[in-house]
Amino acid sequence: MTYGTVTNTATYTVVDIRKTFENFDADLRMIAKRTDTWTSDYVGRVVHDVVKLAEKHYLEYVDIRQVNAAGEVLQVSRFRVNSEGSAMAGARPGGNDWGPVYGSSLSVQLSYSTAWHALSAAQQTAYQTNNGFKIGWVTASSTSYSHLTRGTDRAYAAKGYELNREDYK
Repeated sequence: MTYGTVTNTATYTVVDIRKTFENFDADLRMIAKRTDTWTSDYVGRVVHDVVKLAEKHYLEYVDIRQVNAAGEVLQVSRFRVNSEGSAMAGARPGGNDWGPVYGSSLSVQLSYSTAWHALSAAQQTAYQTNNGFKIGWVTASSTSYSHLTRGTDRAYAAKGYELNREDYK
């Protein structure tokens, strides 16, 4: 009788990170179109910067928020990075039932990884400059959404690199 073991390992590359974030791109374009708030060009600028951060593992999560005229958060899609995942492939983008709300706007908030915070301010600025960042990112306010209910989740992946979308309404 012969016994053996099989080990299944996967290593992802920058290409896999980009492939995973194509789903983020598609979701963000759907949200912008459905809420009638951001242009396709602006979405492209946001996606560019987010992907550049993800490629170097400088990103923990991205929140896309719909905010009413009074500044109250109406709904959120949080895209959480899991660089130690096991999924080889994930779901397709979609399920974004956002709609236009008079006077509302979209905002994006980034949560940076410990690797980003380990950089000096000069190193962070240099990274943004050298990678052609399109947006002047600023320090964000609170990301507490205790007044919202967590809904359906969706997972995007390529070769173990995962991006998990959490929806709050």
